[in-house]
Amino acid sequence: MTQQTDVDTTQNEVTTRTVSLAHIGWIEIVLLLCVPGSVALALAGMVYTGAFTNILMDPGVLTTRGLPIARVVHDASAAVTIGLLVLASVALPGQKKVPGVVSYTQWTAARWAARSAAVWAAAAIVGLFLTASNAMGPVSSSVFTTQFVFFATELELGQSLLVSIACILIAFVTLLLTKNVSWVAFATVMSILSLLPLSLSGHAAGSDEHANAVNSLAIHLIGVTVWAGGLTALILLRRRLGSSLPVVVARYSVLAGWAFVAVAASGTINAMLRLSSPADLLGGYGLLILIKIVILVLLGLAGIWHRRRVIPQLVRHPDRPALFARLAVAEIVLMAVAMGVSVALSRSAPPVSQAPVESGDTRRGLLGFPFPEPVDTWRMLTSVHVDWLFLSAGVVLAALYIAAVVRLRRRGDAWPVMRTVSWVAGCVGLIYTTSGGPGVYGAVHFSTHMIQHMGLMMFVPPLLVLGGPILLALRVLPKRHDGSRGPREWILIMVHSRYLKVLSYPAVAGVIFAGSLVAFYYTDWFQYSLQTHQGHILMCLHFLASGYLFFWVLIGVDPGPGRPSYPLRLILLLATLAFHAFFGLAIMSATNVLAIDWWHALGYTDTAALLADQQVGGAIAWGAGELPVVLVALMVVRQWVASDERTAKRTDRTADRDGDAELRAYNERLLKIGDRDRRSGDA
Repeated sequence: MTQQTDVDTTQNEVTTRTVSLAHIGWIEIVLLLCVPGSVALALAGMVYTGAFTNILMDPGVLTTRGLPIARVVHDASAAVTIGLLVLASVALPGQKKVPGVVSYTQWTAARWAARSAAVWAAAAIVGLFLTASNAMGPVSSSVFTTQFVFFATELELGQSLLVSIACILIAFVTLLLTKNVSWVAFATVMSILSLLPLSLSGHAAGSDEHANAVNSLAIHLIGVTVWAGGLTALILLRRRLGSSLPVVVARYSVLAGWAFVAVAASGTINAMLRLSSPADLLGGYGLLILIKIVILVLLGLAGIWHRRRVIPQLVRHPDRPALFARLAVAEIVLMAVAMGVSVALSRSAPPVSQAPVESGDTRRGLLGFPFPEPVDTWRMLTSVHVDWLFLSAGVVLAALYIAAVVRLRRRGDAWPVMRTVSWVAGCVGLIYTTSGGPGVYGAVHFSTHMIQHMGLMMFVPPLLVLGGPILLALRVLPKRHDGSRGPREWILIMVHSRYLKVLSYPAVAGVIFAGSLVAFYYTDWFQYSLQTHQGHILMCLHFLASGYLFFWVLIGVDPGPGRPSYPLRLILLLATLAFHAFFGLAIMSATNVLAIDWWHALGYTDTAALLADQQVGGAIAWGAGELPVVLVALMVVRQWVASDERTAKRTDRTADRDGDAELRAYNERLLKIGDRDRRSGDA
C-alpha cells in the first residue's frame, strides 16, 4: 500500500485519498437495496409463472427459495467484480513512474473486486449445493452427501458449476497476491471465463438448438455483467476519479454500447428459442420477457442520453459527479429489476419444451437440429444451419476491419486493397465453415467433419493472416497518455510478450499445428468434440488459433517477435506438408473406427461403411492440405523476393548518400589483407 501510494502522481488521486472509505450516501444505500429488491422480484416472478408449484420433485423450501436468492447474490456480485476489473484493466487512469504497477485508483478497484469476488465465490458454492439438491433431493436427506459428490463430479451440470467456482477462486487469489496491471487483467479474463460454464446450467443446455442457445446465453451473461457491473463500478469510484471522471465515463460508454448490442441480440435469440409464437408473450413467461424488453429499451435511451448530454456536461463540469450519478443510479435500479426477472425466467418453464429429444428423434437430440438429408456436393455448398456465435464473429470482424480501413483513407493514409479482400474472404470462409455445409454435416460423417476441420485449420487462417489486422489496428487505434492501457496498448503488450515469442518459434508453431492433428484424433478429444458443445467450441477455436499462429509465422505481415529466415520458413512448410501426407495416409490405413460410439449413437452400425468413410476423410486431409500449402509456399517466395528487393533498394540509397562508403571500406579491408599476406610471403 505504501509503495503504491508513492508511485501515484495525479492530483485528483491525491485529493480523493482523503475520502473516507466508510462514507455511505443515498446512492450507496440505493445500490445495496437493489439486491433484496431483485430477490423479491425473482421470488414474485416465480410465483407468477407457477415455478414453485409446477415441479416434479419437491426438494424442500430451503432449496426452492434459497436457490433464487443465491442466484441473485451470485449475479450481483459477479457483475460488481467484473465491472470493477474491466474498468481497472482498460478504463481507469494509470501511473507512469513504475511500469506495470497499478495506480491507486486501479488498486482500489482491484481491492474492492477481491472482496466482491469472495461474496461471488460463496454464493456460487451455495448455489452448487442447492442446485444439486434441486436435482437430487432435499439437503436434509441422509444420502444427500453421496448424491452431491456424484452430481458435482459425474454430471455435466455439476462439473460446469465446479469449473465456474474454480475460475472465480483463481481470480480472487490473483487479486490478493498482485498489484501488477497484467495480472489484474488476467483476473479479469478468469472472472469472465467463469460465466461461460453457467450457460450450460440453464434451460439452454437441454433445449433443441442447444448450441445456439448456450452460445447466446453465454454472450448474454458477459454483456449484462460488463454493462451493469461497469456502471456500478463507475458509481462506486466516482469520487476517486476527480477530473478523470469524464474520460473514464466516455471509455465505459463504448463498452456499454457493445454490451447493449450483445445483450439485445443474444436475448432475441434466446426468446426465439423459448417462444413458439408471439402469442406466448401474453402468458406468464412471455410477460416477464416483455418486462425485460421494455427495460432494455429504456436503458438504451438512457445510454443515448449519456452520450449526448451527460458526458459533454461532465467535460465542462468535471467537479460535479452528480450529473452522472443520478441517471446512472436510475439505470442500476432498472438493471436490478431485470436481474430479478431473469432469475425468475431461469427457474420457470418456458412455453417451448426444453427436452433434448423430441418425438423420440435421437439423432436430432444429439445434433441439436433436424438430421440433414444425405450429403452430396450441392447440399454441401448450399445447406445452412446458422451458428449465431461464429456468424456474429465473422460479421463483426469484417465490419470492424472495413470501418478501420475507411478511417485510414479519410485521414489520407493508404491500405492495400488485397489485404481487405483477404480479410473479408477469411471472415466469409469462417461463416461458411461453421454455418454452411461443413457446419451442417460436420458431426454427421467423418469425411464431412474433415472438410470442416481443414477449412478451419488450412483455408481460413492464411486469409485472415494476410489481412494484417494487428498492423491495421495499431494504425487506427488511439494512444493513451494517462498511463492506462487501452486496446492499442494491450495489443502491443501481447504482440511483444515473451509468451508469443516462444509460441512463434518455428519448431513450437509447427509442433502445435501438426501435433494437434494427432492429439485431436487419437485421443478422446475427437469424440468429446462431437458429443459436447464445449468440446466443439474448443475444437473450432483451437484449430483457428493454431492455424493462424502457424501461417502468421510463415507469411504474416503484422509486427511481432523475430521471424525465421525465408529458407527456414520453406523448410518448415515442406515438413508440414510431409506430415499432412503421413497423417492422411495413417487415417486411410487405420483399421479401427475413430469415435465409434458417436457414429453408433447416430445409427451407423456398419463398420465397413464407417471405415470406408474414414478413408475418404483421410484422403481429404491429405489432399486439402496440399493446395493451401502450395499457395503459401508461393507467397513465402514472393515475400522473399520482395524483401531482397527492399534490401537492395535500401543499400543503394545508403550508397548514394555516403558515396558507397560500405563498398570502399570492404575494398580497403581486402587490400589490407592482401598487403599482410604479401608481407608474410616476403618474410
